[in-house]
Amino acid sequence: VGGIVLLLVVLAYAIIRYYQSLLQWCLDHTWLFLGLPLILILLGLLSWQGAPKISKNISALFPGIGEEFMPSLDEGAFLLMPSSMPHAGMQENKRVVALLDLAVSNIPEVVSVVGKVGRAESALDPAPISMYENIINYKSEYLRDDHGSRQRFKTNKQGHFLIKSDPNSELQAVDPKQQIWINTDHLIPDSNGEYFRQWRSHIHSTDDIWDEISNATQLPGVTSAPRLQPIETRLIMLQTGMRAPMGIKIQGPTLEAIEEFGFQLEKILKTAPGVKSSAVFADRVVGKPYLHIDIDRQAISRYGLSIMDVQQYISVALGGLPLTQTVEGRERYNVRVRYPREIRDTPEGIAQILITTPSGSQVPLSELAELNYVKGPQNIRSENTFLTSYLLFDKDTDQAEGSVIEATRAYVKQHVQKGRLTVPAGVSFEFTGSFENQERAKGRLFLIIPAVLVLIFMLLYLQFKSSVISFLVFSGVLIAYAGGFILLWLYSQSWFLDINLFGENLRDIFNIRTVNLSVAVWVGFIALFGIATDSGVVMATYLQQIFNKEVIKSKSQINELVKKGAQWRIRPTLMTTTTTILALLPILSSTGRGADIMIPMAIPAFGGMIAQIVTVFAVPVMYAKWQQMKLKKVKL
Repeated sequence: VGGIVLLLVVLAYAIIRYYQSLLQWCLDHTWLFLGLPLILILLGLLSWQGAPKISKNISALFPGIGEEFMPSLDEGAFLLMPSSMPHAGMQENKRVVALLDLAVSNIPEVVSVVGKVGRAESALDPAPISMYENIINYKSEYLRDDHGSRQRFKTNKQGHFLIKSDPNSELQAVDPKQQIWINTDHLIPDSNGEYFRQWRSHIHSTDDIWDEISNATQLPGVTSAPRLQPIETRLIMLQTGMRAPMGIKIQGPTLEAIEEFGFQLEKILKTAPGVKSSAVFADRVVGKPYLHIDIDRQAISRYGLSIMDVQQYISVALGGLPLTQTVEGRERYNVRVRYPREIRDTPEGIAQILITTPSGSQVPLSELAELNYVKGPQNIRSENTFLTSYLLFDKDTDQAEGSVIEATRAYVKQHVQKGRLTVPAGVSFEFTGSFENQERAKGRLFLIIPAVLVLIFMLLYLQFKSSVISFLVFSGVLIAYAGGFILLWLYSQSWFLDINLFGENLRDIFNIRTVNLSVAVWVGFIALFGIATDSGVVMATYLQQIFNKEVIKSKSQINELVKKGAQWRIRPTLMTTTTTILALLPILSSTGRGADIMIPMAIPAFGGMIAQIVTVFAVPVMYAKWQQMKLKKVKL
């Protein structure tokens, strides 16, 4: 960071030192110079929207920037939510959730894992026993102190960390391959030491940790799960009713119809581009085994029994009958009488329930009814009076949420049009997920951003009382927008700032990774538009004052006045731009909580302000050109 600060200071000094010569060249080659801002604006447009499908190389270089609602916050934990088959019983589910905990806890990067099966005694928690929730806490990449800052520890000449198990023991060097297993309390803090990395060498991001978890939890009869975090999952479930960031809502007249159509969609989405095939899973709506007691009317009539009589005996034997109440202080509890558990926990035991006939004899239930298992719904959802199920899926690591949804929609539509997917009568489907927030936000931003730009132009017009000067200054907004999008594009390139300085990679320092367009990024652009005209306003205000005092007679006089005015205002304009850039550096290099939101907000402003340096030449050059055109009209 200090090196970049020094570089910016040297660049600012060089511009001030040679400003007169550079500006003179720009005035002598006006149209050639003005091609630079136009090229920047074109590159910004290509970075944003992507290159036309003319050349594969150009299209691959400029694929466009993906979209999402908000960057995902790093909660430091995952929420693994796989499911078992509907017919799995309680004992099997308890065994499986224990195996999941054991498999995940063996991953070195995991600190702790706690699994849950079943639900709370609340109508707000409709989770079936076949749905698991495993909260997984993982280690940060580097060991941090109590303030959240990376901590340095003592090493030997070979760069191996030194540990001391107790005050009287000697220092021991740790094998780099074994350092993730050591007790970090034995490390020796040293301000001149090295940062202690807690992840294995092939783990580079939290996505890699999730891949390790997914591979370790592949158990027979257990589905995969999308990448989720605890707080994020609760928000998604409140918004969409499903446990995945994206999915398809299927509605229809019967449970069998929506389940069968969900299976068809599941096969198609496993081959869709940008979709992680292992995370595609359609709800198993029907498949829960139910014990069905089919009462034989002819058999009970021979014993003088009615349907109600038989059902009442079954209800008391299995569910119990409250006979009295016990009073314990201010609390009252029903005292229920029913068959012991060991008699009623198997179909054979239930078949031996004794039914008393009107004559006083007792007949086993097996002689009055037929007991068999039938498939039924695991749970029943409905929205807008339609039965509903979900198909869950997730995007690949390097894909943007909005781009995946658009591509998947087109992919499914293509299969429907070609007859590969048939939608049954009465069945409908729609894509749902957190991307819906992004679409709503996009609609609002479509109104807010133009309003902001119009307001900026109106304020400029009130300042200069000239539409031409206002447009010249407003051009700084276009240049800034281009710089912001170009930097976003650079962040997605693997070669950008892949430089090692003093043992640190600049990509790690500045958290360089692919950044998608989100509300956070657009907020950064709105802030950028507000400060992008500062340099132009300072420069144009002084130029306007000088030209109002002079009578223009020649082109050379115009150039001299422009150079004089620009020279007087180059220092304050560069100071404004440089201080803004320097103020953004701590945000771009931050790693604490909230950095996932702040960095995307700062990137457009940082790139835009760097591009703003062009305006210290563009505004004087365009102003001179405008004055020259006015002079020609006067002479004519």
